[in-house]
Amino acid sequence: MMKNIERNPIVAILAYHKIGDPPEKGWPTWSYVSASVFEQQLAYLAKNQWTVIDLDTFLKGFEQPEILPDQAVLITFDDGYRSNLIVALPLLRQFSYPGVIFVPTGFIDGYNAFDADIFYEPEEPICSWEELKELERQGVSVQSHGVWHRHFSTLSVAEQVVEVVQSKAEIEARLNKTLKVFSFPYGDDGLNSSQTEELLAEAGYRAACLYNGTSFEVKSALPYRLERIPIGPDTDMSLVLKLDNCSTRG
Repeated sequence: MMKNIERNPIVAILAYHKIGDPPEKGWPTWSYVSASVFEQQLAYLAKNQWTVIDLDTFLKGFEQPEILPDQAVLITFDDGYRSNLIVALPLLRQFSYPGVIFVPTGFIDGYNAFDADIFYEPEEPICSWEELKELERQGVSVQSHGVWHRHFSTLSVAEQVVEVVQSKAEIEARLNKTLKVFSFPYGDDGLNSSQTEELLAEAGYRAACLYNGTSFEVKSALPYRLERIPIGPDTDMSLVLKLDNCSTRG
């Protein structure tokens, strides 16, 4: 009799920022992925047996790996740029792909002022609450990126609590939903990862995302330190999604 082989699905979390072209007075940076390149990257997933899943399926997969496809992808966007609604959403709908967008609540209906002193990035508008509601309606789950897009390693515990708790409360109230996932700005989860994990769990988050990383086996994943793959205009999907790049932890 053949033995049942226990499945351990592979998950790749893709991390995008801006989809489309820079503004008229802006300039191209690695954060911009053009519409045509984004479409090619989505098509690559469809052609190479990577199944794009929604956030709820992803979270259920931690406890029930058998519900996940062998090669699962979660598509995420940081910062809440309006281009994610205008440019990215129609392409996601073209492929019937869901997504996740992480927003810093202090900048909603404003612009990316957090980039001004740290990165040489053009000024870009961030979605309003009504635009975030539209993303929710169209299958893109709105989740937290903190309040003020700050490095956790520079914050006191009390300041971290504000970032985690206040952002969650505001999104839940505005969008009438239960928030489940946090994305650390700059991929910085603070000086004490265990303490940060406790803070997130106490606030009611089920998972949290870093920034750099690779695909991973779901049974080996650390829910509050999830690796993501940064995606830019020159990313070779065949290289970053190679299965032998997969991260495992025992």
